[in-house]
Amino acid sequence: MNLELFIARKILSGNNHANISKPIIKIAKIAIAISVAMMILSVAIVTGFKSTIRNKVIGFGAHLQIVNYEINSSYEMSPINKAISCIPSIKKLAGVKHTQVFAIKSGIIKTKDKVQGVVIKGVGSDFDWSFFQEHLIEGSVFKVKDDSATTKVVISKYFANLLNLKVGQTFTTSFIPKSTSENIRYRVFKVSGIYCTNLEEFDKKMILADIAHVQKLNNWNSTQIGGYEISIHDFDNLQAMTEKVQDEIGYGFQPDGSKLRLQSIVELNPQIFDWLSLLDMNVWVILILMILVAGMNMISGLLVIILEKTNMIGILKSLGAKNVSIRKIFLYNAAFVVGWGLFWGNILGIGICVVQYYFRIMPLNAESYFISYVPINLQIMQVLLVNIGTLIATVAMLLLPSYIITGISPAAAIKFE
Repeated sequence: MNLELFIARKILSGNNHANISKPIIKIAKIAIAISVAMMILSVAIVTGFKSTIRNKVIGFGAHLQIVNYEINSSYEMSPINKAISCIPSIKKLAGVKHTQVFAIKSGIIKTKDKVQGVVIKGVGSDFDWSFFQEHLIEGSVFKVKDDSATTKVVISKYFANLLNLKVGQTFTTSFIPKSTSENIRYRVFKVSGIYCTNLEEFDKKMILADIAHVQKLNNWNSTQIGGYEISIHDFDNLQAMTEKVQDEIGYGFQPDGSKLRLQSIVELNPQIFDWLSLLDMNVWVILILMILVAGMNMISGLLVIILEKTNMIGILKSLGAKNVSIRKIFLYNAAFVVGWGLFWGNILGIGICVVQYYFRIMPLNAESYFISYVPINLQIMQVLLVNIGTLIATVAMLLLPSYIITGISPAAAIKFE
């Protein structure tokens, strides 16, 4: 029989607390419950926010891109051959989800009072529309056929408002040629669908069109493309997959004399991913503060219980109980209080997360946060780590205050009132 555990349970189950200790223990329980709920919410919200923004950025450019190796940061691309030999082997790599061709071309849309630069992203028949279908608010996506070009495009809500366009209407875009000897070219596009991701950096410039238009505007033939986009199953494996794909591409020149470059979505958008990585620091600050709050409340509660049970400590010591054994009683007692706080903290935190996930009762300013509601990414492993970490941290913080028991004299404790 575990005597220390038995006495600890009797202390908690019986109506033994004096009027002073009861409210303090209740405050400690409530503080732990609130702290745990806040930690669960913080982790779920921050990871949800990072995942949502990251997926939006990836939706515009996939995880990896194979392009022509050139020192050129503009939207005027040099072509690569569509039939590069490494693509079949890349498609067979474990972890690769999808590959698709693309090409981009910068243009200008001019209205009566505004001039807006745009980026036409040309897509082929192999394009994965799932991301844009998820964020489509009007109309539908268009189908690309290899034998004929379509004038249909998918534009953002920003462009629709700027040009006062609706699904089915047309607009004209002008393209400035690379060579000064060529005239400005124009294309009339018809709106097939309107999307909105609230990621303004992309919504304000990206229009999706048939890749055949970009090929003609750049004087390319049908075998020339801007590059390949590669989607993978797990973003956490991005670095490893980058190395695998690079090995398939090689480091030499292609048969046509071109050289390929592989770039990840993190390299293409370093400012966004650096900003997202800073959010991890915010989570750690919140976790540490909440654990400190819970721990300090438990320390004060433990000291009050020790003060209240001084007579009991003196009696146990006079009966031969060791300091370690008596300390275990109070640490068990504290663990029960922490467990109560963990239980109700989980109920509160997980409950709020579930309600927000399904009903989105907490909105956000989309212009500032790139999303119109507080995102939730609740994972069992995260909840378990929060609970285990809180339990270990708070009990560990109580080890030092529990040493006060060693200084209590049995004779003085029995006389204590």
